Amino acid sequence: MSQEEERLRRQPANPDGQGQDRPGGGGGADPVRYGDVFAVEGELASTPIAPQDAAMMQAAESAVLGRAPRGGTAAIMQSAARRNERLGVVARDEAATDGAAAECGVAVTEARVPGARVVTEFVADQPVGQYTEAVEDDAADGAAAEVGELGGGGQAGAARDGTKITIGEALEATAFSAGDQPVEPSDAAAIAAAEARASGTDEAPPDGLAARARAAADANALALREEDRATLRDVLADATSRLGADKEVEREDAARVVGAEVRGDPDAAARPGGVAASIATAARLNRGRQ
Repeated sequence: MSQEEERLRRQPANPDGQGQDRPGGGGGADPVRYGDVFAVEGELASTPIAPQDAAMMQAAESAVLGRAPRGGTAAIMQSAARRNERLGVVARDEAATDGAAAECGVAVTEARVPGARVVTEFVADQPVGQYTEAVEDDAADGAAAEVGELGGGGQAGAARDGTKITIGEALEATAFSAGDQPVEPSDAAAIAAAEARASGTDEAPPDGLAARARAAADANALALREEDRATLRDVLADATSRLGADKEVEREDAARVVGAEVRGDPDAAARPGGVAASIATAARLNRGRQ
């Protein structure tokens, strides 16, 4: 557990608490704001951290890094968001667009340099975390740095051929990144949101990809053996051909899908490498493509 998570854990969640352990002081019933746990300024510093803001950061970390680091930025945000939810300051099912992170952008960037990579995380274009870790050099790639990014702003990760990723292609990518994972209700909810966005309607069609995912999730809940459970690969391997319509992934699509997956999960968390993470990655890459 990081120091920031430990400090959040020790904060009293009742009006009588003194809140002396909170960075920046304040009463025990005050919400945890971005400025309490990160060195940020302006309006963001006074904005309470919401569950879906934390989920967006978790999805970004998972998409870029392959995991959400223990004690990292997303973990700190999740601890703060859970406290704020207990205080009644934020609601678990608030739309992602209501959060400061979603409004101004969450980004996780990875810059590759010889022998190392530098990971920097942003909320509303302000840095909230950075670390460097050693990696093996790949002589075949030459000395040029590679930059990957998920979130808002910037042109990193621009495509060479100018093509953009569609919702169907992003869903199929999930079959590779988390294909061996059993389908859960949160996955079905995210797929339904993605299919609705692809078709330009309010809801996914009753006989489409989302219906297939819901049926798989229902069957998995009754399956007695792990090997009998349907996986994301079973549902999404041919997503492009099964969608009745498709479109290039945009930021609004990612916000809707992330929100659906988080609301459908008991822990209000997005699956690492799952549907929301794949759609969010596609949206970010598309913004950088010409």
